[in-house]
Amino acid sequence: MAAKKIGQILVDLGYLTEDQLWDVLNEQKTRPEMVLGQLAITMGLVTQPQVDQAVAEQLGMQVVKLSELTIASQVLDMVPETMATVYKIVPISFRNDVLTVAMADPQNIGALDDLRNMLNFEVKGAVSNEGDIKAAIERFYSDKQMSIEDVVAELEKDEELQKAAAGTSESSVDLESIEELADAAPVRKLLNMVLLLAIKDKASDIHFEPFEDEFKMRYRVDGVLYEMVPPPRHLSMAISTRIKVMSNLDIAERRLPQDGRIELNVGGNPVDMRVSVLPTMFGESVVLRVLDRTVVQLDLNKIGMPADTLKAYRDIMNKPNGIVLVTGPTGSGKTTTLYSTLNELNDVSVKIITTEDPIEYDLEGIVQVPINDEIGVTFANCLRAILRQDPDKILVGEIRDTETAEIAVQSSLTGHIVFSTLHTNDAPSTITRLRDMGIPTFLITATVEGILAQRLVRRICADCRTEFEPSPEMLMELNLKPSDVKGRSFFYGRGCERCNNTGYRGRTGIYELLAMTDDLRDLIMNNASTDQLRACARKSGMVTLREAGLRAMYEGFTTLDEVVRETVVEDEV
Repeated sequence: MAAKKIGQILVDLGYLTEDQLWDVLNEQKTRPEMVLGQLAITMGLVTQPQVDQAVAEQLGMQVVKLSELTIASQVLDMVPETMATVYKIVPISFRNDVLTVAMADPQNIGALDDLRNMLNFEVKGAVSNEGDIKAAIERFYSDKQMSIEDVVAELEKDEELQKAAAGTSESSVDLESIEELADAAPVRKLLNMVLLLAIKDKASDIHFEPFEDEFKMRYRVDGVLYEMVPPPRHLSMAISTRIKVMSNLDIAERRLPQDGRIELNVGGNPVDMRVSVLPTMFGESVVLRVLDRTVVQLDLNKIGMPADTLKAYRDIMNKPNGIVLVTGPTGSGKTTTLYSTLNELNDVSVKIITTEDPIEYDLEGIVQVPINDEIGVTFANCLRAILRQDPDKILVGEIRDTETAEIAVQSSLTGHIVFSTLHTNDAPSTITRLRDMGIPTFLITATVEGILAQRLVRRICADCRTEFEPSPEMLMELNLKPSDVKGRSFFYGRGCERCNNTGYRGRTGIYELLAMTDDLRDLIMNNASTDQLRACARKSGMVTLREAGLRAMYEGFTTLDEVVRETVVEDEV
């Protein structure tokens, strides 16, 4: 049976009249982002407790008033403060091996599944609301805030775990004992804490690395790796096995690389973790790539592209056919730019097909095809098949070889616009790379419409941004003289709580857009060098990566160090 709608339940309980319900439904058409219950509260028609009661009726749960509860200390210990904060829950009772948790969003059933997997016992939900949950976490967890250091210290003192780990070795693995070890509550607690902290700190990757005498844990935030307190070396196998169990990998296979996926539901948002396991000399190295849709905003207006570059890029991406290439090293945000482009082009009248390795985010209304080289589903083969699916716009994850490049060129000649990526240092050198791949110059000039080179630089934290005077030595790194920067302001981040004392929070893109012109086409036909192409593009108005970096620095978005780190000086022509 389908659950009764919340509006109808509010009417049945006598909290709303039929007419008031229609008023709320009409208002919701203009404010579709708000759920009906919250909208009714905003309109002053019902109270929060009345909505909580209706949600409880709908889901068959009880309503709890956290302000009136006393919760046993051992129940609170079952759910660490990090987990409670990230999932917006508070544990309230534990009876008959069932933990009951008060939830800010009781309809987030995925969160209950995550908690069952993480805690290893049955979890039942109860209805609360965000304000009460927040207040309860502050009240109940004020003296229970555990850090990773505390958990690691606990693990080091745990003699039972040491004995159990002593019975396992990399060479001979007793599956039963290693499974038991991986399932131990302290190992689960540590791993849960690391995963949730990484999501909370907006990390992009989490690394677990075994060495001869230690086991390192690091995570990457804004492109920079930070080390966490290392857990005891003897738990390396237990931790890697626990991750394998969570991502449905073969725990018996320790000699071959494996890839898997962990799906979590944090705060009502799906968070995917791509798992890569690699056998090394001292055990298995595990890297988790965190794909959190709430961190990545797939919107061209929010990726840091200056207005003039964005206007020129939009002109290119809206062309009916041709090739648009986005270039840069791994981790420079190419996929985000292309996804944001497709998101903007995505319309009911347009058929878009992508082929990716792997698919990072699923985009609604777009057909996405995963690459599988093992069975022959390569970019080239996939692209051939895609052309028979009547697409208007095509995304090829990466042009890796001549065959893919040739088919992409043929696709654009037959009336499609093809988006793809290449690993080159800047926009002009992409032309040379295509030539080296064996694409004839007349086809390059006929198909390539635009090339966007990009890098990511860290943003200065807005809360601790401080102005300073750079020394002549610092300016020299950017080939600048003090006279060049007269009247300009320079900033850096002092470091504060909001940015974990790094001085940076988040990243922004810097972009170099080469739009194809007749002059450039002539030079390409005459096999001009990269330097000649760059000089011509600059005359046509191209802003180089270094110039874009300087612009972001002068506007106070990033620091001098970041611009030096991510860009190179162009030879003056």
